[in-house]
Amino acid sequence: MKKVFSISLLAILLCGNDSFAQINVSKIIKQATAVANPSSDEIASAIKEALSNGVSSSTSKLSAADGFLKNLAIKILLPPEAQKAEKALRGLGLNQLCDNTITSLNRAAEAAAKEALPIFVSSIKQMQFADAKNILLSKEKDAGTKYFKGATTEQLTAAFKPIIQSSLNKVGSTKYWAEFTSRYNKIPLTSKINPDLNAYVTQKALDGLFLEIAGEELKIRNNSVFRQSALLQKVFGYADKMK
Repeated sequence: MKKVFSISLLAILLCGNDSFAQINVSKIIKQATAVANPSSDEIASAIKEALSNGVSSSTSKLSAADGFLKNLAIKILLPPEAQKAEKALRGLGLNQLCDNTITSLNRAAEAAAKEALPIFVSSIKQMQFADAKNILLSKEKDAGTKYFKGATTEQLTAAFKPIIQSSLNKVGSTKYWAEFTSRYNKIPLTSKINPDLNAYVTQKALDGLFLEIAGEELKIRNNSVFRQSALLQKVFGYADKMK
């Protein structure tokens, strides 16, 4: 505060009372109190904070009831090779069977989503400054999400598969799917279907999770309202100026 007062007083003395009214005092004060560029530690901490907020929000949304099912952008439909079968079965009046099967797939993904957070948190903790700086200053709005894909996909896939399988059994997917394929495979002159449901739902669950994280990342990059701490305001404000 003393520094600001001194600079303002100096401006008055140098310019005299008559010309002082023409001086942009606020500009002088702003220059005097301008925040220095963020340090390496601040950049790393801000990126980690932003990514932590994003993955926490995303996993919370997607693990809630209907987190996948009611989100049309990521809702899991039947595997492509089964969609012809779905059309045929609906034509036979088996709408409920098709709906139950689709609902159960999404319930399995919702159950798995909550298990993703610890894996993301571990990845964030291991992030290096160079990674954080590249993410911050990247022209790609989903640079942080792409970092996650590279750093966590293998681990997430390994973690999701048993959870998805357990969830498929628990929510009835295995039963519905067995009935679905059995009913269709009995239709004359049709090609038999039996895709790997676990692998399919695991991949779709990961796709949905990363899409949600990318949306959270975009918010904080494009809108200062979502920079909910002084550190985020400082670091992402710096990034805005650098682009």
